[in-house]
Order: sequence, then structure tokens, then C-alpha cells
Amino acid sequence: MNIFHYPELDETVYRETLECGLTLCVVPRKGFTKKLCYLVTDYGSVHDRFTLEGQMYSIPAGSAHYLEHKLFDMPGGRDISAEFAGLGAMVNAFTSYDMTAYYFTCTEHFEDCLRLLLDFVYTPYFTEESVQKERGIIDQEIGMNLDSPDTVVFEELTKCLYRTHPIRNPILGTRESIREITPDTLHRIHRAFYTPGNMMLCVLGDVEPETVAALARQRLGTEKRPTAEKIGPEERELTVSRKLTRRNMEAAMPTFCMAFKAAPFGSGEAAIRRELAAELAAEALFGESSELYLRLYDEGLIDSSFGGGFETLDGCAMLLCSGDSRDPEAVARAVLEQAGKLLKEGIRQEDFLRMKRGSLGRRIRGLDSFDSTCYRLCAYHFSDFDYFRFPEVFREITPEETLALLRETCTEENWAISIIEPIHQEENP
Repeated sequence: MNIFHYPELDETVYRETLECGLTLCVVPRKGFTKKLCYLVTDYGSVHDRFTLEGQMYSIPAGSAHYLEHKLFDMPGGRDISAEFAGLGAMVNAFTSYDMTAYYFTCTEHFEDCLRLLLDFVYTPYFTEESVQKERGIIDQEIGMNLDSPDTVVFEELTKCLYRTHPIRNPILGTRESIREITPDTLHRIHRAFYTPGNMMLCVLGDVEPETVAALARQRLGTEKRPTAEKIGPEERELTVSRKLTRRNMEAAMPTFCMAFKAAPFGSGEAAIRRELAAELAAEALFGESSELYLRLYDEGLIDSSFGGGFETLDGCAMLLCSGDSRDPEAVARAVLEQAGKLLKEGIRQEDFLRMKRGSLGRRIRGLDSFDSTCYRLCAYHFSDFDYFRFPEVFREITPEETLALLRETCTEENWAISIIEPIHQEENP
């Protein structure tokens, strides 16, 4: 295996691409009892159109998440969660907009757990009866999300920002779309994207890298399988679909999510550099130490729920902030005014250096979290970047880059806001 050392982070990483195409990444953490293993595919809810073996497919919204659920089914009625529990381990999975991950944590029986993980993820088993039964379970999840103001406020925002990008569709799909999902749909997706060449196995803990490689070779063999080609998703039009959406829900007070729509960043080091510059732009505009944050907090327009950042995924990106407020539209006006002020006056060098130190420190401290580290190693791998190189890229970012990103992103044409207001406001205007 190839060995990479990162003295600044005090990390060593073992990497290898197996004959079958699977990427291995092992980060030894000597002396730790906890072991964490992620098996991730570069496929998520926004990848709803693709070509495979010369044929184009369009799949129902929510299919990626549905498949995540059904991969826990195995022939013979085996209970995968119970088998992991019998090994003293915990297994789980999640689907995001642009990737799907299956993972376990354990303190012992690591090799048995890894065999079990590889076994169930690479064994598609879907019956008509089990797929129909799952609809009720996922329907309940969708209902819970529809009752969650924090979920609805963001999902409604995406419809304001985007006209065609599939981020407009909830990760879970809709109650209508999941009824279109069949065993054939799930088999097709598994054949298209659950190929070793489209996946990464990432392990943190006191394990032997060669053992991980040997077990993966034993289960997956050497044959490479073709991966489907994603169609899009991308939306380069920066003007928003509409400025404002407003909903009434059961909530203690109004909540909002505001965003500036940015051009997609793509992949590779240049894209990651822009992402890190955007992170600093968000910190300068509405971070906890920013002028705007302190003023809005003093005026009682925001509370500790307020926060912001930069989000990027396959084919789209946005600079956003959210939180509870008695007057969300006043917060939006203040954000716009502050963006204009920053662009006019610039960012003081001492403030910029302080923000860089703070952001870099948070990322370094984040390496203490096994889950955060595993997730980012996988996500950045699929963006063609070695995540442990972030300190050197961070150091090179200039105030001019950060301001340039703010200038191209914070325009009148490409911002929108989603607001959830308590139902009692309708009853007592």
C-alpha cells in the first residue's frame, strides 16, 4: 500500500486502489479501542439520470435512499443489524444529495464486521413484497420531515434557488415518487453505481492496513465492472427561480433560511481552494465574530440558532445562513447591506488572519472525530482532492480571493429566502 505522511496533522494514511477498482483509505489510530469503517458510493439523491451500457435511465426521486434501506435485506431473512449487534458493533447508513454511506463502529471483531459490511452492501436482494412493505416505513419518514420546520425551510429554499437541478427534490423523495420505485429500479441503480470503481472503503482505528486490503480482495475479487455515467446534474443559471417562499407550520417562532446561489465549483484542487475561500467569505459576512452577527444579536433579531456557511455538492453551490428570528426579512436586508459594505470597504488584514486561524483550527480539531474525518476523506476523494492537504491550501488563500467570491456570489439577482411562520400568526395577525 502507498503510505502518506502529514506531519502538520500528525497523521499517516495508507492508500491503495485494488484490482477491482475499489479505493482503500486506512488511517491508523494506534491505542484507540474504537474502530470506524465507511463504505461509500459516489451516488446520491441528485443523480436521478444516467446512462448505462448505452441506455439512458431516469429514476424516481428518493430512489437512492430507498436502496440504502433495502440493502439491509439479505436472502434467508437474515437480520443484518442483529448480526452486527451480536459482534458488539453498531451499523448504520445515510443518503445525502451526492453520496450514500454504510458504516459500522466496533471495539472488537473488526474483521468479522468488515466481512459482514462488504457482504450485505454487495449483495442486492429485493423482492416485490419487501419493496412494497418498505414504502410504509419511508412514507412515515417523509411525514416526519414534512412536520419539521428545519427540513421544510431548506427544501422550500432549494425550489426558490433552482429551476431544474434535482436538489429541488427531497432526499427521501415524495409520497408519490416512492410508489414508482420497484425491485427493477433498485437492481438497476445497484448495477450502475455500486461498482467497486465508484466506491471507497475508509477505516479509522487501531487496525492493520494490509488486513483491510486482504479482506476486501477476498470479497470483491479482481474483476472490474463498468460504472454508469451521470447526466448532469448542473444548473449554471445564477438568477433564482423566485425570491421568497413563505409557509405556515406548527413552530414556536419564525424560522428562515437565506442563500446566495453560486456557480458550481467542479472538482480538483482549484475547486477546493474556492470552497475554502467561500468558507472564509461566510465567516466574514455572518460568522459569530462578524460585525453583522454581533449587531443583529444585540438588536434581538437573531439568537444562538443563527449560523451560516457555504454548501457545495454535485452541480450546485450556495452561501447560506439560517436561524430563528422575529423578523426574517429584516435579517435578509441586513445581510445584503453588510455584503455591500464588505465589498466596498474590504476585509482588514488582521480580521482575515484571525478568521483563517479560526477556520483552520476548527478543521484540525474536527480530526478528533472519527465520523467527521471518515466522512470528509470520502467526500473530498470523490471531489478529486486529498483532504489531509487542506492546511497547505488554506494558507494560500488571500483576502482578494475571498472578496472576489463574495462579489460574484452576493448579487441582487441570485439570493432568495424561505420563511416558516407559526400557524398562530395566521390566527392572530
